[in-house]
Order: sequence, then C-alpha cells, then structure tokens
Amino acid sequence: MNRVRFRDPNGDVRTGSWDAAENRITASAGPGGRLSVSDDSYTPAEVDVLAPTDPSKIVCVGLNYRGHAKEQDKEIPDRPLLFLKGPNTVASHNQTVELLPDKERIDYEAELGVVIDTQCRNVAEADAMDVVRGFTCVDDISNRDDQRTEQNWVRGKAFDDAAPMGPLLASPDEVPDDATIELRVNGERRQHSSREEFIFSIPELVAEITAYMTLEPGDVISTGTPAGVGPLADGDRVAVEIEGIGTLSHSVTIP
Repeated sequence: MNRVRFRDPNGDVRTGSWDAAENRITASAGPGGRLSVSDDSYTPAEVDVLAPTDPSKIVCVGLNYRGHAKEQDKEIPDRPLLFLKGPNTVASHNQTVELLPDKERIDYEAELGVVIDTQCRNVAEADAMDVVRGFTCVDDISNRDDQRTEQNWVRGKAFDDAAPMGPLLASPDEVPDDATIELRVNGERRQHSSREEFIFSIPELVAEITAYMTLEPGDVISTGTPAGVGPLADGDRVAVEIEGIGTLSHSVTIP
C-alpha cells in the first residue's frame, strides 16, 4: 500500500493511503489517533502533501550509476561514496523550493530514497531489507559552485530544502527490481534509467552505512542519480517519477 503524510484542511498532520486510480487520499487515523470516519477522505488538491518521513538525517550516495560517473569524469568507486544532508533539507511534493542566489549552477538529481523502519547498526546484507520501511522519490538538489570547491559538500548539498521527497512511501514489493527512474524539467525528459543500473545495491548500501553509523526510524538513504544531471533555472517545474512509487513534483525559484 502507498502511504502518505499530509496536512488536512484543519491543519492537522495525518497519515493515510493514496489511491492513485481513484485520486483519493484516505486517512488512517484522525487527530490525536482517533479512528477515522467515512468522510476522512480527500483529493490531493484538498490537502498539503508532506514528505513521507521526518528523518534525523539523509545519507546520500555519490556516483552509484556508471553513466553518472562517466559524465562527471570520475572513476567507478570501489566502495560507496557517502555524504550527509540534514533534516533542514527536506522539502515536500508540490513545494516551491527557493534556490540559493548568485550561483552559476544548481543541478537536479533524481534518486530512489530508502526509508528506514527501525533503529539499526551493523546490518548484514542478507538482513538489510528487514530494516527498510519503503521507497520514495528524492531530488538531490546540488549547488555545484560550492560543491566543486569544498571537500565535505556542506554548502553544495546541505542547504535548506535541497532534498524534495515524496509524494508517498511505497512498500518494497511494489517497486520492481528494474524500476525505471525518470526526471523531467518543464515536461522535457532529462534523466532516464533503472535501479538495475546501480553500482551498489540497496542491501550493500545498508550494510556499508550501518557499519559506520546508527540509522534511526525514518532516516533516508538516497541511492544516487543516473546520467543526465543538469542545471535548474528560475521557475522550472521538476518531476521525478519512479515506477511503483509515483511522481514527485516541485518548482524552483531563484531570489
């Protein structure tokens, strides 16, 4: 089932399911945990769809597609390249993201996000999917000006709203092993690939990351982007679509 977090017309943050065929969001519980009633159902336009999780951190993977490594003129890594984004970077479906001013290039990057279900450390590859709650869409927005000049990528990757995600959370069995990943800007396709093209699989990533740090419930692993990254311009509309999950949409503005 596709799960969604949203703010209802009364301003309460709720959870529920999103039926794409019916274009309806049905709440699983009311404010304060009360049972939902028959009218606790909305069209997506009637609510604010929130990021499907509230992570303590986002662990991002660099160069996890050979095509992206090639376009960046980088060698294929022999282990996952990792960096962090904080909770300040989380943005939601249909949000207008304000990019940093006075930058020559800020790029989009479509990614599959893995949401963690339980606190975990030192997880074996064979057990990795046991700690996964589900998958979502992520746009790893990247400030190339500063990324190229610093080693830890804080300015390049961790500025406010630099990780739009959503619109919902799909269970792993709903997302095919060869799920397509696509990004469009103003309706024009810019990235298109498949999770089959990962250099490091999701179990490998979970095992590597948890060898170094504890992951908390709701944390996100952003699994890397395929070839085709490119710059964003003021007013652009971005759509990240992953088979089995749906389409994350957001706009950007430059002050």
